[in-house]
Amino acid sequence: MEWQLVESDEAMQQMLARACASEVVIVDTEFMRRNTFYPEVALVQLCFVSDDSLSDMAWLIDPLRIDDPTPLAELFSNPAVLKVLHSASEDLEVFQRWLGVLPQPLFDTQRAAGLLNIGFGMGYRALVQEICDVDLPKGETRSDWLQRPLTESQCEYAALDVTWLLPVWRELNTRCEQQRKLQWVLADGSDATSALGTEVYDFQKRIKTAWKLDQRQLGRLTAVCRWREDTARSRDKPRGWIIDDPTCLQLALENPDSMAALSKCAEIPSQVVRRYGDELLAVLHAQRAVPDGDLPSVLPPPLSAGQRALVKRLKSHVQDIADRLSIAPQVLVPAKDYELLLREAAGEPFDPPVHWYGWREEVVISPLRQALAGSSA
Repeated sequence: MEWQLVESDEAMQQMLARACASEVVIVDTEFMRRNTFYPEVALVQLCFVSDDSLSDMAWLIDPLRIDDPTPLAELFSNPAVLKVLHSASEDLEVFQRWLGVLPQPLFDTQRAAGLLNIGFGMGYRALVQEICDVDLPKGETRSDWLQRPLTESQCEYAALDVTWLLPVWRELNTRCEQQRKLQWVLADGSDATSALGTEVYDFQKRIKTAWKLDQRQLGRLTAVCRWREDTARSRDKPRGWIIDDPTCLQLALENPDSMAALSKCAEIPSQVVRRYGDELLAVLHAQRAVPDGDLPSVLPPPLSAGQRALVKRLKSHVQDIADRLSIAPQVLVPAKDYELLLREAAGEPFDPPVHWYGWREEVVISPLRQALAGSSA
């Protein structure tokens, strides 16, 4: 294995010029996210698929030394070049934040492994072991990738993340073509990039007891969670560093109207009161003026015993489809989607996830809708 560190705009442009004829690029990133909201890009690894010695080289681009990443953004947005990543979700966040573009078309090897029934949610090392019978080292897993200079050990570790992904992709791509699943993998890659940045930030729904709140309380919880989201993003700090979920819930329940009342809330740390007290009181004050008709609907309670039995039946149906197609069932229908299907069948309004369309709609979503319609007939 060979690798080369790219530490200047000129060196990056020369590297990309050499690789301009490549139709496939293997991609990975190293980033840090210990005390920030957004991932901090620390290294970008590329390996180009070509007919010459370029395929034997891992290019390690140091973003801390690059002034203008535009050529890299152009590569990632070039529809003629396939981008291959493993478990791409966090890498996509890196590219969206740093480059302002997302890699398209995208072949996610973790997703492909699930569609080929090799395994669901397989890590990179496990997939390399499965496909190539190679046990990769993991010594730099918790390395500080923002430190400079990078050590030779770090560079070798980073290079392995793309050099071994190349033969993995070749094997998975061949199997996908043989089983007529290649377009499914690419469609899922497109769905992943389309969904990024369009999420509805309804974090109030993730608080376990939020379904017990009345409309007015839920309105306060929603407003506080939105304020926390905006504050975390503007300060580039983790949500929990602003206020945690128990604090959000207590604010919604107790609705303090003064600094003194806020200070008496047991769940709220004193440092939060000092730093954010005025802002939180303003958020709560604004909610008092919201008309009843503009308040959010109460959240549905946890599934009943009957609904849980329906979910079990749906999962059995999905397992049958997965067995017939030789696909990991979790790839067909994520666990959280079963409740969404029940809510939809009950007539509750919501926007279906983007992955319910395309190939998955015909293969599994429509049959599950029919099964639910039959169970309620």
